[in-house]
Amino acid sequence: MSAELGGAILKSVSRSFYITLRALPRGLREPVSLAYLLARASDTIADSTNAPAEVRLKHLRAFGNMIEEGAKAENLHSLSDEIIPADPSERRLIKRAGDCLAWLQATPEADRDEIRAVLRPIIRGQELDVVRFGDSGNIVALTNSEELEEYTYLVAGCVGEFWTRIAFRHVRNYARLDLETMCKLGCNFGKGLQLVNILRDLPADLRAGRCFLPGDELARAVVGPDEVLSSTEKAKPVVEFWLARAETYLADAQVYIEALRHRLLRFACLVPWAIGVRTLALLHANPPLETARRIKVTRGEVHRILLRAGASALGRSSLESWRHQLAAVRNARGF
Repeated sequence: MSAELGGAILKSVSRSFYITLRALPRGLREPVSLAYLLARASDTIADSTNAPAEVRLKHLRAFGNMIEEGAKAENLHSLSDEIIPADPSERRLIKRAGDCLAWLQATPEADRDEIRAVLRPIIRGQELDVVRFGDSGNIVALTNSEELEEYTYLVAGCVGEFWTRIAFRHVRNYARLDLETMCKLGCNFGKGLQLVNILRDLPADLRAGRCFLPGDELARAVVGPDEVLSSTEKAKPVVEFWLARAETYLADAQVYIEALRHRLLRFACLVPWAIGVRTLALLHANPPLETARRIKVTRGEVHRILLRAGASALGRSSLESWRHQLAAVRNARGF
């Protein structure tokens, strides 16, 4: 069961992150893969907007309770009848949600506790998403920077902490820095990647009625959430502030990667970091509110990143060549 879930189904819903997962040692790969599948299933419930907000919220909370209580598949009831994602891979995952819960029950207790611990904030963040934006026909913005920082922690920063805690337990001599320091850096690693995704997806989210830019910052720029797409110059300083914040977090992520002793894990962390940095460079060169197409790293670029990350993971000294990537971001020079 876990072999199929951690193979074809995981690959179909994880896209580029699947590369990272496959690079992990087996003892670490299974709990991280399962945590990802559970988080992806709950995210699919939250994002399936063809179901009313109250229905999504009901299933999201029920799914979270089942993770906590060790419920079995029969307790899922009407999940796959009421939550029908547009994406076929996500529909398949929802239908196999019960098997994911069974896999969780079969997982060693220490790993199971860690998975449950990281799913709590993730599902909390997804619940906030549904409650805040719901079925409103208007564009709704987060209130302030504290809400945006909280959101990036709940859906991604906590993942960096989870990854770090479980890696310290499974991998001998995981890092040159202590657990507490690495958890802080790992948290910022996750928040940085999430911020990049938020900034990249700004236009699509705004058209869907969701504004992740803080409302109070937009007010100071004299632009309302419903005016952001039509008043891009006014909103630009707010976007640039959060691009700079993402850079700061990804700088911490680089420190995290350089502290890693394990070559495969260094490669696993380098890949999403490098894709995040490249995306950030593209966002500087093509401001998201001023660009018609969705900013995306091409397959060719991902392939080059994989080759370069593989070479860099061979030794700590070879990481020197990555040190200037964030400095190059402000000038939108790629790699």
